[in-house]
Formats: sequence, C-alpha cells, structure tokens
Amino acid sequence: MTNFFKTASAAAIALTLAACASTYDNSASDDAMMKNDSMMMDGSMSMEEQSMMKQEIMDDMSAAELTRFKSMSQAKQDSMMMEKMNMMKKDKMMMEDDAMMDDDSMMEKDAMMDKKMMKDAPMVGGAAMYPSKTIVENASEANNLTTLVSLVKQAGLVETLSSPGPFTVFAPTNAAFELVPAETVAALTDPANKDQLTKVLTAHVIAGKVTSADLAAALDGKSSYAATTVSGDTLTFYKMGDDIRVADENGTLATIENADVMQSNGVVHVVNSVLVPK
Repeated sequence: MTNFFKTASAAAIALTLAACASTYDNSASDDAMMKNDSMMMDGSMSMEEQSMMKQEIMDDMSAAELTRFKSMSQAKQDSMMMEKMNMMKKDKMMMEDDAMMDDDSMMEKDAMMDKKMMKDAPMVGGAAMYPSKTIVENASEANNLTTLVSLVKQAGLVETLSSPGPFTVFAPTNAAFELVPAETVAALTDPANKDQLTKVLTAHVIAGKVTSADLAAALDGKSSYAATTVSGDTLTFYKMGDDIRVADENGTLATIENADVMQSNGVVHVVNSVLVPK
C-alpha cells in the first residue's frame, strides 16, 4: 500500500513537471511570437522588406548553420531571425548615416569651392567672370558687353563661341562700339550683311588660348608681334611702357582694359576699341 502511494505521488509529480514544462514552452513560444508580431507591425519595415531580409539571412548561412537553424523550434528560429534582422537594420542605418555625412562633407567642399571661385573671379561690367563658364555665358552677364553679345547672337556665333575651343577673344565694350560711326553699325546689323558682321566679329578672335604672358613672351626683344585671326585677318601687338596694345589692319590701336579673363573655353581680353579688318 505504501509503495502504491509512493508510485502515485511520483507519477503526479512527473505529470506536474511535464505540465509546467509545456506551459513554459508555450509561454516562451508566445513571447517570441509576440516579439515577432511587434516587429511585423513596425511601420519602418514592410512585410516584403522583412521577407527579403529573412531570405538574405538564410542565403548567408553555411550548410551546417542552415541545418542547425532548421532543427530549432519555431520560437528559437523566430528569436534568432529577429535578432539578425535588427542587427542588419542597425547596420543599414549606420551606413545611411555615413552616406549623409559624406554628402554633407561634399556639399561643404562645394560651397567652399564656390566661395573661392567668387573671390578669384575677376569683375567685368559689374559681374563676376567664372572660369567654369563659357565665353558667351560670362559675356552675357557683363553690363558693358551687351552690344557685343547682341551682335554675336545676330551673327549666329553663339554656338561657336560656346564650343570647347579654346579661343582668345578681344572683346570691345559698349563704349567702344559707340565710337563706330552710326552708318557703319547700321550696315553691319542689316540682315543682308550678316557675312560682313561675322567677319568683323571673328576678326576679334584668335584660335587657341593666348594670355598676356604669352603676348609678352612673343614681344620679348621685338617691336611688334602679329597674329592671324579666325577671320583670316591680322592683329598686331605692341609693347608700350607696361601695357600691351593691339592694332587692327587699319592701324587703330586698342588698349586692353581687362586682361586674362579666363573662361572654360579660352580667355577674354576686354578692349576699348572695335578692331575692324580692311
């Protein structure tokens, strides 16, 4: 009889322990599912993103790791998957933060470069002449070169002077064009005389990039230096004191008011006289 009660008691204890274990497992499983559900409900990650992330995690597992993972209970699989997904999410956020820092750094560098360019850019006609812009782009901003820009457009030379070049342009100011007789200007701006206008304008252009230092070197030990223009005419340069003067084929001398105004496709020298070919 005593043995019977002992046996019955042992059986009852075993059943109780089994029930407790089952309750614990179910509780753990429920906790894991609740955590997993919490992640699934996280608005920052869609179901599709979670599915893709899970697949990526499993693809990165070795054969042994995958076998071990599949042998785990569903609760442990969910827990491990959630942990790895959280780690991946944190890594992604860190990478995005690093990328934002890089972008901010690049923007700061660009801003500093723009400030430097503004500081270094020479002023012509009240506007900064940026070496990153073309001859036409810069000239269009200068209020003392509006007549020249208008004539360049009329002659259809905008595309040419916006091309890579490089070109050296001796750019007459508005005041220089005012010195040209009105009847001459009227004739040049007549659509029927477009070829003549083109010839006059291209008589101010030399192919290649010729700076004041280049002209000084060409004049070293010489009284003058001649260069052929795009129009096929000749410009003659003279060293007069500390200045370099340029003359057209008619002998009209022009003073260079702004030298070495660098452009992305060449260089501009602003002059105070229109250089007219014969």
